[in-house]
Amino acid sequence: MRLMAIKKKIAETCSALSDVPVIGGILKPKPKIAVVRMSGVIADSNTKRGGISFQKYESILENAFDLHNLKAVALLINSPGGSPAQSQLIGDKIRQLAEEKEVPVYAFTEDVAASGGYWLACAADEIYAVPSSIIGSIGVISASFGFKELIERYGIERRVHTAGKDKSFLDPFTEEKPADVKRLKSLQKDLHTLFTGWVKERRGQKVNGTDKELFEGAFWTAEKALEYGLIDGLESYKPMCKERFGDDVKFINFGPEKGFISSLINPDAKMNMARDTADILEEKAIWGRFGL
Repeated sequence: MRLMAIKKKIAETCSALSDVPVIGGILKPKPKIAVVRMSGVIADSNTKRGGISFQKYESILENAFDLHNLKAVALLINSPGGSPAQSQLIGDKIRQLAEEKEVPVYAFTEDVAASGGYWLACAADEIYAVPSSIIGSIGVISASFGFKELIERYGIERRVHTAGKDKSFLDPFTEEKPADVKRLKSLQKDLHTLFTGWVKERRGQKVNGTDKELFEGAFWTAEKALEYGLIDGLESYKPMCKERFGDDVKFINFGPEKGFISSLINPDAKMNMARDTADILEEKAIWGRFGL
């Protein structure tokens, strides 16, 4: 934090001298765009190897919005979604900082901005994509396995004791209960309402389509998403930002530190690698829903 304060003071001094003849021409600060890359599955950082989480991105976003002579923040999003809560926390943080600093935010999607990834994109004032981007999946999904017949085949007896009849909700080792499924669908409906409400709030009159067309979990390539008003154009971040803020605009990159090496030298490295392998398989399945 002290280093950031020193850098800020230096920038303010340079800015103050920018009107002085000769010196001003040298020290005049260039307009800046903070580029925040958000890539991966959205999940709590304590349970996932990588990806996007509020804990990981809170300080990154604060530093990005704190740049001197900042003209805009560009979010580079490449995510198939994940946790609704983490998506909401990050989206709310982006809006809080954008309004506090009075800085526009633009989202630029890469391979995919789907489900929670699209939630993040909607935190921006405008959303752009390349023609091959996949956009949408505005819905809620829950997936699991049932092992009842498997444990019966091998003579495994399951013993579960609870205080509260709903504590063993959707136990994968017992017969699926209609009441549990009904309760799950109720939870999903509440989350879906939050998601669609957020999209409508952020996209406003730009949205062009019925709820049945847009909010049933379908996803599209960027050109179709543009027709539906889910994005604002087909553009990548550098050409668009230079067009709006000038060719001399400076791009400052922000993102999480790479943690692979540190995980190898950690005393629990073997456990970390086993967990990482499981996370990779799960993430691959999530990306696979979009053909990636």
